[in-house]
Amino acid sequence: MVVIAKEDDLRIGSGRTARFEGEPYGSGVSFFHVHNTEGQGPSAHVHPYSETWVVLAGEALIRTADGEATACRGDVVVVGAGTAHAFRAVGPEPLRMMCIHASPRIEQDFLDDATAAQAGVTF
Repeated sequence: MVVIAKEDDLRIGSGRTARFEGEPYGSGVSFFHVHNTEGQGPSAHVHPYSETWVVLAGEALIRTADGEATACRGDVVVVGAGTAHAFRAVGPEPLRMMCIHASPRIEQDFLDDATAAQAGVTF
C-alpha cells in the first residue's frame, strides 16, 4: 500500500510549517517540516521519545540544559527523549528543517516560563 499526504493539507493554520502524524497513514513516525524566518521557533518543550532533525536550509540555534548549539544546512541533530529543548531560526536565510518524531503521534509538553528558565532553554 502507498499513501501520499499532500504538504499543503498538513500546514499548521496559515503558517508555512507542516505537521504530519503517522498513525492515520499507517506510519510509525511523525514529523514537522519547519519553515521559519529569523527569530521564529517553538517555545521550550519535551517529548517522551527522541527527535531527529535534518537541517535542509538555513541555521537553527538550539538550547537545552546542556547549553547552546548551532546547526546548519546538512547537519543532523538528535534530541534525546525527555530532553527539554527549544530552537530559533537565525540568520537571513529561512530555516527549513525536518523534525522527525520517533512516534506515530506527536507528543509534546510545553514548559511554563519558570521551568524553561530553570532548564536554560528560554529565548
